[in-house]
Amino acid sequence: MAADTTAPALPLVESAVSGPDHPPASLQARAWLARRAEALAIPVGAVIAGFLLFSLFLLALGKSPLAFLDLVWRGGFGSPFALQNSLQRAAPLLLAALCVALPARLGLVVIGGEGAIVLGGVAAAAAAQPLQGFPPMLAVPLMALAAAGAGAAWIGAVGALRAYRGVNETIASLLMSYIAIALSNHLIEGLLRDAGSLNKPSTWPIGEAFAVGPMPGLEVHWGLGIGILACLAAYGLTERTTIGFAARIAGGNVRAAQIQGLPVGRLVVGFTALGGACAALAGFFEVAAVHGNANASLNAGFGYTGILVAFLARHNPLAILPVAFLLGGIEASNGLIQRRMQLPDATVLVLEGLLFLVVLVSETLYGRFKLFSPHLWAEKRGAVS
Repeated sequence: MAADTTAPALPLVESAVSGPDHPPASLQARAWLARRAEALAIPVGAVIAGFLLFSLFLLALGKSPLAFLDLVWRGGFGSPFALQNSLQRAAPLLLAALCVALPARLGLVVIGGEGAIVLGGVAAAAAAQPLQGFPPMLAVPLMALAAAGAGAAWIGAVGALRAYRGVNETIASLLMSYIAIALSNHLIEGLLRDAGSLNKPSTWPIGEAFAVGPMPGLEVHWGLGIGILACLAAYGLTERTTIGFAARIAGGNVRAAQIQGLPVGRLVVGFTALGGACAALAGFFEVAAVHGNANASLNAGFGYTGILVAFLARHNPLAILPVAFLLGGIEASNGLIQRRMQLPDATVLVLEGLLFLVVLVSETLYGRFKLFSPHLWAEKRGAVS
Protein backbone atom coordinates (compact mmCIF):
# COMPACT_ATOMS: atom_id res chain seq x y z
CA MET A 1 0.00 0.00 0.00
CA ALA A 2 1.40 3.40 -0.94
CA ALA A 3 2.25 5.80 1.86
CA ASP A 4 -0.52 8.28 2.75
CA THR A 5 0.40 11.73 1.44
CA THR A 6 -2.77 13.36 2.62
CA ALA A 7 -2.07 13.76 6.31
CA PRO A 8 1.55 13.87 7.47
CA ALA A 9 2.05 12.48 10.91
CA LEU A 10 2.30 15.30 13.44
CA PRO A 11 2.40 15.01 17.20
CA LEU A 12 -0.98 15.44 18.79
CA VAL A 13 -0.93 18.30 21.23
CA GLU A 14 -4.34 17.42 22.57
CA SER A 15 -3.08 14.11 23.92
CA ALA A 16 0.40 15.19 24.94
CA VAL A 17 1.13 15.82 28.57
CA SER A 18 4.30 16.59 30.51
CA GLY A 19 3.55 15.25 33.88
CA PRO A 20 0.29 15.01 35.77
CA ASP A 21 -1.26 18.14 34.27
CA HIS A 22 -2.64 18.63 30.78
CA PRO A 23 -1.34 21.52 28.62
CA PRO A 24 -3.02 24.85 29.27
CA ALA A 25 -6.17 25.58 27.28
CA SER A 26 -4.57 28.62 25.64
CA LEU A 27 -1.69 26.48 24.38
CA GLN A 28 -4.15 23.88 23.13
CA ALA A 29 -5.96 26.57 21.12
CA ARG A 30 -2.72 27.98 19.70
CA ALA A 31 -1.60 24.52 18.63
CA TRP A 32 -4.94 23.81 16.96
CA LEU A 33 -4.79 27.12 15.06
CA ALA A 34 -1.16 26.52 14.08
CA ARG A 35 -1.91 23.20 12.43
CA ARG A 36 -4.94 24.60 10.58
CA ALA A 37 -2.91 27.61 9.45
CA GLU A 38 -0.22 25.28 8.07
CA ALA A 39 -2.81 23.43 5.97
CA LEU A 40 -3.74 26.76 4.35
CA ALA A 41 -0.41 28.59 4.24
CA ILE A 42 1.67 25.95 2.47
CA PRO A 43 -0.72 25.36 -0.47
CA VAL A 44 -1.21 29.13 -0.90
CA GLY A 45 2.55 29.60 -0.81
CA ALA A 46 2.94 26.84 -3.39
CA VAL A 47 0.50 28.60 -5.72
CA ILE A 48 2.37 31.89 -5.33
CA ALA A 49 5.71 30.17 -5.96
CA GLY A 50 4.25 28.49 -9.05
CA PHE A 51 3.09 31.85 -10.41
CA LEU A 52 6.53 33.34 -9.75
CA LEU A 53 8.19 30.54 -11.71
CA PHE A 54 5.66 31.01 -14.49
CA SER A 55 6.46 34.74 -14.49
CA LEU A 56 10.08 33.88 -15.29
CA PHE A 57 8.80 31.77 -18.18
CA LEU A 58 6.74 34.69 -19.48
CA LEU A 59 9.65 37.11 -19.13
CA ALA A 60 11.81 34.72 -21.15
CA LEU A 61 9.18 34.98 -23.92
CA GLY A 62 9.15 38.75 -23.68
CA LYS A 63 5.66 38.88 -22.14
CA SER A 64 4.44 40.75 -19.09
CA PRO A 65 3.40 38.67 -16.06
CA LEU A 66 1.23 41.55 -14.84
CA ALA A 67 -0.61 41.62 -18.17
CA PHE A 68 -1.12 37.87 -17.89
CA LEU A 69 -2.61 38.16 -14.39
CA ASP A 70 -4.85 41.00 -15.55
CA LEU A 71 -6.21 38.86 -18.38
CA VAL A 72 -6.73 35.91 -16.02
CA TRP A 73 -8.78 38.17 -13.77
CA ARG A 74 -10.80 39.67 -16.62
CA GLY A 75 -11.32 36.36 -18.43
CA GLY A 76 -12.08 34.24 -15.38
CA PHE A 77 -13.46 36.42 -12.60
CA GLY A 78 -13.93 40.04 -13.69
CA SER A 79 -17.53 39.96 -14.95
CA PRO A 80 -20.74 37.97 -14.48
CA PHE A 81 -20.14 36.26 -17.83
CA ALA A 82 -16.58 35.38 -16.82
CA LEU A 83 -17.76 33.99 -13.49
CA GLN A 84 -20.35 31.79 -15.16
CA ASN A 85 -17.75 30.54 -17.63
CA SER A 86 -15.42 29.72 -14.74
CA LEU A 87 -18.16 27.87 -12.87
CA GLN A 88 -18.99 25.93 -16.04
CA ARG A 89 -15.39 24.78 -16.32
CA ALA A 90 -15.13 24.09 -12.60
CA ALA A 91 -18.11 21.68 -12.67
CA PRO A 92 -16.27 18.67 -14.18
CA LEU A 93 -13.15 19.49 -12.15
CA LEU A 94 -15.06 18.97 -8.89
CA LEU A 95 -16.03 15.45 -9.88
CA ALA A 96 -12.70 14.63 -11.51
CA ALA A 97 -10.81 15.73 -8.38
CA LEU A 98 -12.87 13.35 -6.23
CA CYS A 99 -11.58 10.47 -8.36
CA VAL A 100 -8.14 11.30 -6.94
CA ALA A 101 -9.10 12.53 -3.47
CA LEU A 102 -11.25 9.59 -2.35
CA PRO A 103 -8.67 6.83 -3.01
CA ALA A 104 -6.02 9.09 -1.49
CA ARG A 105 -7.67 8.56 1.89
CA LEU A 106 -6.28 5.03 1.65
CA GLY A 107 -2.87 6.25 0.56
CA LEU A 108 -3.56 5.47 -3.12
CA VAL A 109 -2.51 7.69 -6.02
CA VAL A 110 -5.10 7.15 -8.75
CA ILE A 111 -4.66 9.29 -11.86
CA GLY A 112 -7.04 7.61 -14.31
CA GLY A 113 -9.91 10.07 -14.05
CA GLU A 114 -9.66 11.16 -17.68
CA GLY A 115 -10.48 7.68 -18.92
CA ALA A 116 -13.41 7.41 -16.52
CA ILE A 117 -14.81 10.74 -17.77
CA VAL A 118 -14.64 9.68 -21.42
CA LEU A 119 -16.01 6.21 -20.73
CA GLY A 120 -18.83 7.66 -18.62
CA GLY A 121 -19.83 10.01 -21.42
CA VAL A 122 -19.90 7.21 -23.97
CA ALA A 123 -21.90 4.98 -21.60
CA ALA A 124 -24.46 7.77 -21.08
CA ALA A 125 -24.80 8.38 -24.83
CA ALA A 126 -25.16 4.65 -25.50
CA ALA A 127 -27.78 4.24 -22.77
CA ALA A 128 -29.83 7.11 -24.22
CA GLN A 129 -30.63 5.25 -27.44
CA PRO A 130 -32.74 2.36 -26.07
CA LEU A 131 -34.41 4.83 -23.69
CA GLN A 132 -35.85 7.00 -26.47
CA GLY A 133 -39.53 7.46 -25.76
CA PHE A 134 -39.13 7.01 -22.01
CA PRO A 135 -40.08 9.90 -19.71
CA PRO A 136 -37.03 12.17 -19.15
CA MET A 137 -37.52 11.92 -15.38
CA LEU A 138 -36.76 8.22 -15.71
CA ALA A 139 -34.35 8.17 -18.63
CA VAL A 140 -31.92 10.86 -17.46
CA PRO A 141 -31.23 9.19 -14.08
CA LEU A 142 -30.75 5.88 -15.89
CA MET A 143 -28.22 7.52 -18.20
CA ALA A 144 -26.40 8.93 -15.18
CA LEU A 145 -26.50 5.51 -13.54
CA ALA A 146 -25.03 3.87 -16.65
CA ALA A 147 -22.22 6.42 -16.69
CA ALA A 148 -21.50 6.05 -12.98
CA GLY A 149 -21.55 2.27 -13.25
CA ALA A 150 -19.05 2.29 -16.11
CA GLY A 151 -16.69 4.58 -14.22
CA ALA A 152 -17.06 2.64 -10.98
CA ALA A 153 -16.31 -0.66 -12.70
CA TRP A 154 -13.30 0.77 -14.56
CA ILE A 155 -11.54 2.50 -11.67
CA GLY A 156 -12.79 -0.10 -9.19
CA ALA A 157 -10.86 -2.65 -11.25
CA VAL A 158 -7.72 -0.61 -10.54
CA GLY A 159 -8.47 -0.89 -6.82
CA ALA A 160 -9.03 -4.64 -7.13
CA LEU A 161 -5.69 -5.06 -8.90
CA ARG A 162 -4.01 -3.12 -6.10
CA ALA A 163 -5.78 -4.88 -3.24
CA TYR A 164 -5.65 -8.47 -4.46
CA ARG A 165 -2.70 -8.60 -6.86
CA GLY A 166 -0.41 -5.86 -5.56
CA VAL A 167 -0.37 -3.96 -8.89
CA ASN A 168 0.74 -0.36 -8.51
CA GLU A 169 -2.44 1.72 -8.72
CA THR A 170 -0.77 4.78 -10.28
CA ILE A 171 0.56 2.85 -13.26
CA ALA A 172 -2.58 0.70 -13.52
CA SER A 173 -4.95 3.69 -13.48
CA LEU A 174 -2.89 5.54 -16.11
CA LEU A 175 -2.81 2.51 -18.42
CA MET A 176 -6.52 1.85 -17.84
CA SER A 177 -7.19 5.48 -18.77
CA TYR A 178 -5.42 5.05 -22.10
CA ILE A 179 -7.41 1.88 -22.75
CA ALA A 180 -10.69 3.61 -21.84
CA ILE A 181 -9.98 6.50 -24.21
CA ALA A 182 -9.02 4.14 -27.04
CA LEU A 183 -12.09 1.98 -26.43
CA SER A 184 -14.34 5.03 -26.37
CA ASN A 185 -12.88 6.33 -29.63
CA HIS A 186 -13.44 2.93 -31.19
CA LEU A 187 -17.10 2.94 -30.15
CA ILE A 188 -17.67 6.55 -31.21
CA GLU A 189 -16.14 6.00 -34.63
CA GLY A 190 -17.63 2.53 -35.07
CA LEU A 191 -20.52 0.79 -33.36
CA LEU A 192 -22.16 3.90 -31.88
CA ARG A 193 -21.37 6.38 -34.66
CA ASP A 194 -24.06 8.58 -36.10
CA ALA A 195 -23.80 8.20 -39.89
CA GLY A 196 -24.55 11.90 -40.27
CA SER A 197 -21.46 12.99 -38.30
CA LEU A 198 -19.00 13.32 -41.15
CA ASN A 199 -16.30 15.80 -40.16
CA LYS A 200 -16.38 15.04 -36.44
CA PRO A 201 -17.41 11.47 -35.57
CA SER A 202 -19.92 11.31 -32.74
CA THR A 203 -22.62 9.08 -31.35
CA TRP A 204 -26.31 9.54 -32.07
CA PRO A 205 -27.68 12.63 -30.29
CA ILE A 206 -29.36 11.96 -26.96
CA GLY A 207 -32.24 14.26 -27.96
CA GLU A 208 -33.48 17.53 -26.50
CA ALA A 209 -35.83 15.71 -24.14
CA PHE A 210 -32.86 14.16 -22.31
CA ALA A 211 -30.75 17.32 -22.21
CA VAL A 212 -29.85 18.66 -18.75
CA GLY A 213 -30.64 22.35 -18.47
CA PRO A 214 -29.00 25.12 -16.41
CA MET A 215 -29.41 25.63 -12.70
CA PRO A 216 -31.99 28.27 -11.68
CA GLY A 217 -30.47 31.74 -11.80
CA LEU A 218 -27.27 30.54 -13.45
CA GLU A 219 -26.24 29.76 -16.99
CA VAL A 220 -24.36 26.78 -15.60
CA HIS A 221 -25.57 23.20 -15.94
CA TRP A 222 -26.52 20.97 -13.04
CA GLY A 223 -23.12 19.31 -13.07
CA LEU A 224 -21.96 22.17 -10.84
CA GLY A 225 -24.66 21.51 -8.26
CA ILE A 226 -24.07 17.75 -8.31
CA GLY A 227 -20.32 18.34 -8.01
CA ILE A 228 -20.80 20.54 -4.93
CA LEU A 229 -23.13 18.00 -3.35
CA ALA A 230 -20.66 15.21 -4.16
CA CYS A 231 -17.83 17.10 -2.44
CA LEU A 232 -19.99 17.70 0.64
CA ALA A 233 -21.04 14.04 0.69
CA ALA A 234 -17.41 12.93 0.27
CA TYR A 235 -16.38 15.08 3.21
CA GLY A 236 -19.13 13.58 5.33
CA LEU A 237 -18.10 10.07 4.30
CA THR A 238 -14.40 10.52 4.97
CA GLU A 239 -14.56 12.66 8.10
CA ARG A 240 -17.82 11.80 9.83
CA THR A 241 -18.37 8.07 9.36
CA THR A 242 -16.77 4.89 10.62
CA ILE A 243 -16.05 3.90 7.01
CA GLY A 244 -14.03 7.06 6.49
CA PHE A 245 -12.21 6.48 9.77
CA ALA A 246 -11.38 2.93 8.72
CA ALA A 247 -10.09 4.23 5.38
CA ARG A 248 -7.77 6.66 7.12
CA ILE A 249 -6.50 3.88 9.38
CA ALA A 250 -5.80 1.68 6.37
CA GLY A 251 -4.11 4.56 4.54
CA GLY A 252 -1.85 5.30 7.50
CA ASN A 253 -0.80 1.71 8.25
CA VAL A 254 -2.30 -1.10 6.24
CA ARG A 255 -0.70 -3.80 8.40
CA ALA A 256 -2.21 -2.33 11.56
CA ALA A 257 -5.59 -2.09 9.81
CA GLN A 258 -5.45 -5.76 8.86
CA ILE A 259 -4.49 -6.75 12.41
CA GLN A 260 -7.52 -4.84 13.66
CA GLY A 261 -9.69 -6.84 11.26
CA LEU A 262 -10.60 -3.98 8.91
CA PRO A 263 -11.69 -5.07 5.40
CA VAL A 264 -8.83 -3.32 3.64
CA GLY A 265 -9.46 -4.95 0.25
CA ARG A 266 -13.12 -3.95 0.21
CA LEU A 267 -12.25 -0.42 1.33
CA VAL A 268 -9.73 -0.06 -1.51
CA VAL A 269 -12.16 -1.35 -4.14
CA GLY A 270 -15.04 0.67 -2.71
CA PHE A 271 -13.24 4.01 -2.56
CA THR A 272 -11.67 3.62 -6.00
CA ALA A 273 -15.04 2.62 -7.47
CA LEU A 274 -16.70 5.61 -5.82
CA GLY A 275 -14.04 7.92 -7.23
CA GLY A 276 -14.50 6.42 -10.69
CA ALA A 277 -18.26 6.92 -10.48
CA CYS A 278 -17.76 10.60 -9.64
CA ALA A 279 -15.43 11.13 -12.60
CA ALA A 280 -17.83 9.30 -14.93
CA LEU A 281 -20.66 11.60 -13.84
CA ALA A 282 -18.57 14.48 -15.16
CA GLY A 283 -18.62 12.71 -18.53
CA PHE A 284 -22.38 12.25 -18.25
CA PHE A 285 -22.91 16.00 -17.78
CA GLU A 286 -20.56 16.81 -20.65
CA VAL A 287 -22.82 14.71 -22.89
CA ALA A 288 -26.21 15.59 -21.43
CA ALA A 289 -25.62 19.29 -20.74
CA VAL A 290 -22.86 20.46 -23.11
CA HIS A 291 -22.37 18.43 -26.29
CA GLY A 292 -25.60 16.47 -26.70
CA ASN A 293 -23.63 13.41 -27.82
CA ALA A 294 -20.34 11.66 -27.18
CA ASN A 295 -17.44 12.77 -29.34
CA ALA A 296 -13.71 13.46 -29.17
CA SER A 297 -14.36 16.63 -27.14
CA LEU A 298 -14.93 14.45 -24.09
CA ASN A 299 -11.17 13.98 -23.95
CA ALA A 300 -10.62 17.61 -22.88
CA GLY A 301 -8.12 17.08 -20.07
CA PHE A 302 -10.52 17.55 -17.15
CA GLY A 303 -9.23 14.37 -15.54
CA TYR A 304 -5.64 15.57 -15.61
CA THR A 305 -6.51 19.02 -14.26
CA GLY A 306 -8.53 17.24 -11.57
CA ILE A 307 -5.28 15.67 -10.33
CA LEU A 308 -3.86 19.15 -9.75
CA VAL A 309 -7.08 20.27 -8.04
CA ALA A 310 -6.99 17.29 -5.66
CA PHE A 311 -3.33 17.77 -4.75
CA LEU A 312 -3.72 21.52 -4.25
CA ALA A 313 -6.67 20.79 -1.96
CA ARG A 314 -4.60 18.11 -0.18
CA HIS A 315 -7.38 15.66 -0.95
CA ASN A 316 -9.83 17.53 1.27
CA PRO A 317 -13.26 17.41 -0.43
CA LEU A 318 -14.24 20.81 1.01
CA ALA A 319 -11.03 22.45 -0.19
CA ILE A 320 -11.67 21.06 -3.67
CA LEU A 321 -14.51 23.58 -4.07
CA PRO A 322 -12.44 26.82 -4.11
CA VAL A 323 -9.46 25.19 -5.84
CA ALA A 324 -11.64 23.91 -8.70
CA PHE A 325 -13.12 27.39 -9.10
CA LEU A 326 -9.62 28.90 -9.24
CA LEU A 327 -8.40 26.43 -11.87
CA GLY A 328 -11.68 26.77 -13.77
CA GLY A 329 -11.17 30.53 -13.92
CA ILE A 330 -7.61 30.15 -15.19
CA GLU A 331 -8.76 27.80 -17.95
CA ALA A 332 -11.70 30.07 -18.79
CA SER A 333 -9.28 32.92 -19.46
CA ASN A 334 -7.20 30.84 -21.86
CA GLY A 335 -8.87 32.13 -25.01
CA LEU A 336 -8.48 35.77 -23.99
CA ILE A 337 -4.81 35.19 -23.18
CA GLN A 338 -4.21 33.65 -26.60
CA ARG A 339 -5.80 36.59 -28.41
CA ARG A 340 -4.35 39.45 -26.40
CA MET A 341 -0.85 38.15 -25.66
CA GLN A 342 -0.35 36.06 -28.80
CA LEU A 343 0.50 32.98 -26.74
CA PRO A 344 -0.27 29.36 -27.69
CA ASP A 345 -3.10 27.49 -25.99
CA ALA A 346 -0.53 25.31 -24.20
CA THR A 347 0.54 28.29 -22.07
CA VAL A 348 -2.04 27.53 -19.39
CA LEU A 349 -0.86 23.91 -19.40
CA VAL A 350 2.66 25.15 -18.63
CA LEU A 351 1.26 27.12 -15.69
CA GLU A 352 -0.66 24.09 -14.41
CA GLY A 353 2.40 21.88 -14.78
CA LEU A 354 4.54 24.30 -12.76
CA LEU A 355 1.85 24.52 -10.09
CA PHE A 356 1.68 20.75 -9.86
CA LEU A 357 5.46 20.47 -9.56
CA VAL A 358 5.63 23.09 -6.80
CA VAL A 359 2.71 21.49 -4.94
CA LEU A 360 4.51 18.14 -4.95
CA VAL A 361 7.67 19.78 -3.59
CA SER A 362 5.67 21.63 -0.94
CA GLU A 363 4.49 18.30 0.51
CA THR A 364 7.95 17.96 2.05
CA LEU A 365 7.48 21.17 4.06
CA TYR A 366 4.72 20.02 6.40
CA GLY A 367 5.87 19.77 10.00
CA ARG A 368 9.13 21.63 9.31
CA PHE A 369 8.23 25.19 10.32
CA LYS A 370 8.42 26.07 13.99
CA LEU A 371 5.54 28.55 13.63
CA PHE A 372 3.12 25.81 12.55
CA SER A 373 4.57 22.89 14.56
CA PRO A 374 3.72 22.77 18.28
CA HIS A 375 6.30 20.02 18.86
CA LEU A 376 9.03 22.50 17.81
CA TRP A 377 8.01 25.23 20.22
CA ALA A 378 11.13 25.07 22.40
CA GLU A 379 9.81 27.36 25.07
CA LYS A 380 6.83 25.04 25.57
CA ARG A 381 8.64 21.72 25.65
CA GLY A 382 7.56 21.23 29.19
CA ALA A 383 3.90 21.29 28.13
CA VAL A 384 3.95 20.07 24.55
CA SER A 385 5.78 16.98 23.35
